[in-house]
Amino acid sequence: MVKQKIVIKVQLMNTSKARSNAMKIAVGMLGVESAAIGGDNKDQIEVIGEMDPIRLTNLLRKRFCRAELLSVEEKKEEKKKEEKVVPCSCPPYGYPAIPMCVTYPCEEPSHCSIM
Repeated sequence: MVKQKIVIKVQLMNTSKARSNAMKIAVGMLGVESAAIGGDNKDQIEVIGEMDPIRLTNLLRKRFCRAELLSVEEKKEEKKKEEKVVPCSCPPYGYPAIPMCVTYPCEEPSHCSIM
């Protein structure tokens, strides 16, 4: 299936509990990527993903009795420009480079057996 943007107008979504129930129904469908409440009176639900718009509308009709499918648009993915990362030859944060291993000549014989 193709990624789609679906807008459904749902009657009786005037309380926060009703909006929450509508969001649960929309998000519970397989293939939904995002859902949002929109419209002037917050009576529309916008869903993006790969799902059947008729099935979603019917599920909302079962709960709210009146649900109208307003639009179905094919959602085109924007191509992201890949920026090449150039490795920096300078040390990070401007600090001078510190050698990893420093050896000092021993002037006195050590009594330690490990060395």
